Amino acid sequence: MQKTTFKISKMDCPSEEQLIRMKLADLTNIISLDFDIPERKLTVVHTDNYDRLFQQLNQLQLDTSIIESVSVDNFTTTTNNTNLEKRLLKQVLMINFFFFALEITTGFISNSMGLVADSLDMLADSIVYGLALFAVGGTLARKNNIAKSAGYFQLILAIFGFIEVIRRFVGIEAVPVFQTMIIISILALIGNSLCLYLLQKSKSREAHIQASMIFTSNDVIVNIGVIIAGGLVYLTNSKYPDLIVGTMVFFIVGKGAFKILKLAK
Repeated sequence: MQKTTFKISKMDCPSEEQLIRMKLADLTNIISLDFDIPERKLTVVHTDNYDRLFQQLNQLQLDTSIIESVSVDNFTTTTNNTNLEKRLLKQVLMINFFFFALEITTGFISNSMGLVADSLDMLADSIVYGLALFAVGGTLARKNNIAKSAGYFQLILAIFGFIEVIRRFVGIEAVPVFQTMIIISILALIGNSLCLYLLQKSKSREAHIQASMIFTSNDVIVNIGVIIAGGLVYLTNSKYPDLIVGTMVFFIVGKGAFKILKLAK
């Protein structure tokens, strides 16, 4: 067996990790994958040589190079508690989907694009968690079809969001209800903090759990941004802080959609 370590310079978030996992899913000579996103490294234990691995990674255009490839003896894979990880992913998926429904409803009621955008970000994360669950034991074709459908759906949501933001920028719109923005965002912040606690409690080093932690950490930042926007709406009595935050979040959702679609190729 061989252990090959790759440097993947453009692997800087969980989306690239999922992209790589999907790209390598049909290679039967892979025994294990170990991702180190902060260091932008991927270590693969495999049989045969690394030529096919390198070829597949190169096709992703993530600036991949080989650090080293060495022979390994007596390598054994560790048995992970997959049931625990599945349960954790289901829990964070349900929490995210609940807050998607809550935020999109209250967002339209309170005329807040910040809440609507954050709700779609929550939906996007739910899609990622769902993909992680479906990926377990699934065929490559099924993974690609799920990813492609999710990517197109997410892209449609982002386009709808941008159109609505532009309409509200140029039109005469009521100032959002800042109280609703702040209260709902605080609740969403609590929900995301709970997700982060559950994921950290697992102490799992599995890639999809680590990826979920990064997504959830980003959600906490978005929640804080909407809370700040609510405060600025109160201070300025203007719709613009809400629309600016909404635009930023829709950009994040759209970027995620393109990454998922790239993943499904």
